[in-house]
Amino acid sequence: MLPFFKKKKKSGGDTAVSAQDVIQETADAGDEEVYTELALHPSWNLPMEQQYVLRFLNNELPPLKPNQISLSGISLRREDNGVVVSAFVRHSLSKPIKIGKATLLLLSADDAVIARKEFNLEEMGELPEKSSRPWNFLFENATLKTNNIPEEGWKLAFELRQKHRLELEESWEKALPKAEKDKLRQLVDQLEPPKPGEVNFFGLQAKLTEEHGLSVTVLIRNGSDRNIYFEQLPLQIEDAAGEVIARGGFALDCLEVKANTTKPWTFIFPKELIRKSEPDLSKWKISIVKQS
Repeated sequence: MLPFFKKKKKSGGDTAVSAQDVIQETADAGDEEVYTELALHPSWNLPMEQQYVLRFLNNELPPLKPNQISLSGISLRREDNGVVVSAFVRHSLSKPIKIGKATLLLLSADDAVIARKEFNLEEMGELPEKSSRPWNFLFENATLKTNNIPEEGWKLAFELRQKHRLELEESWEKALPKAEKDKLRQLVDQLEPPKPGEVNFFGLQAKLTEEHGLSVTVLIRNGSDRNIYFEQLPLQIEDAAGEVIARGGFALDCLEVKANTTKPWTFIFPKELIRKSEPDLSKWKISIVKQS
């Protein structure tokens, strides 16, 4: 008998998101509440007693709103190789659905992340319309963020990727006029976001200074799911002819670019670092110099 069949009380909480955010599908309009029916996986041949317990737990669950997918925690247990979470995967759509790969978070009662892992939820098979399917999720030890695993009040949740957005350093926030900030936000919204885990630079403006240096403004784009920090950044600039016109290192005092955001920044190469007196800046490229 599996542990979550042993008692008629859940130890985990409930989370729900829009189906659009998980499977890019919706089906129903309106606001009528939806109660989900238990739908065991075809390979689960359970005794009637165990089915009764699952049915009882499912019937105790709150109704869903239209077009929702929900994770309802049943039980959690610690194993030698990690933490096994049992939960109902529920949805309120009036048609069968399949869920593909999804990143799930194991959260504490105060929403602190206990574990994070990508699962292939296709293994659950097709979920009948307005159904609730119990499933087991193994979070290996390597995915755990803490050894403090709560017995009660935890939750299982979908990690939804936030829309890539502009974030300004405080000094920029204060100095830029609203119109300029709006233009930057519009540009960031129009650009294709960086791929997950990718960090890149997008050139905005390059111009020679009165002191015969080179001022370069770029967008630092962080496509990863964690904040990144720059302390030293060796950069070079190539002009339209493909020639390196400036190269140098910049101390950035731990410049932070938050997860899934873009931050504009200006780098000024002094004249001592300029390698070409009359560069063609009609087209240019910035890149990080690889250290040998």
